[in-house]
Amino acid sequence: MYLNKIKLFLVISICLLFFFFTYNDVKSQELKIISGIAKVIDGDTIKIERNKIRLFGIDAPEKKQKCKKPWLSISFLTFNSNYQCGVISTNKLKSKINDKFIMCKFNNKDRYNRFIAECYKDKTNINRWMVLNGYAVAYRKYSKKFVSDENLAKKDKLGLWAGTFKMPWDWRKKN
Repeated sequence: MYLNKIKLFLVISICLLFFFFTYNDVKSQELKIISGIAKVIDGDTIKIERNKIRLFGIDAPEKKQKCKKPWLSISFLTFNSNYQCGVISTNKLKSKINDKFIMCKFNNKDRYNRFIAECYKDKTNINRWMVLNGYAVAYRKYSKKFVSDENLAKKDKLGLWAGTFKMPWDWRKKN
């Protein structure tokens, strides 16, 4: 009888230890929600109240980044012109969600203390919309979720894909 109580005590203790050591891992995977009126900072970052939110799985051109697009084509000769693709990306996101009610689902933060989230305006996934329209690219380093959307934008030559550009992560390294 005494030996059974010790075994029971050990089993309960081990179960409790296991629960406490794994609870934070389970808890950290829970999706949390931030919602409210959005303010656009740039093509992949927004703010809701005091919460800075980085759009998960996408990377948009920086505000100072320039890209090239065809300006004039004559037979086999094409002239390109520079344009402010970072400003355009930011403005397209602003026209879609600025000063509108947005709901963002997140489960962690980045090294800059921004929430990493997928955000929605009504039923539209904003992250996907930015990539699908060529205003951002899939950030493959962190997720493959939006690669097929990027491929569609590239095939249809939408946004950035209408011309040539440096990937935002490459542009940041050099500037």
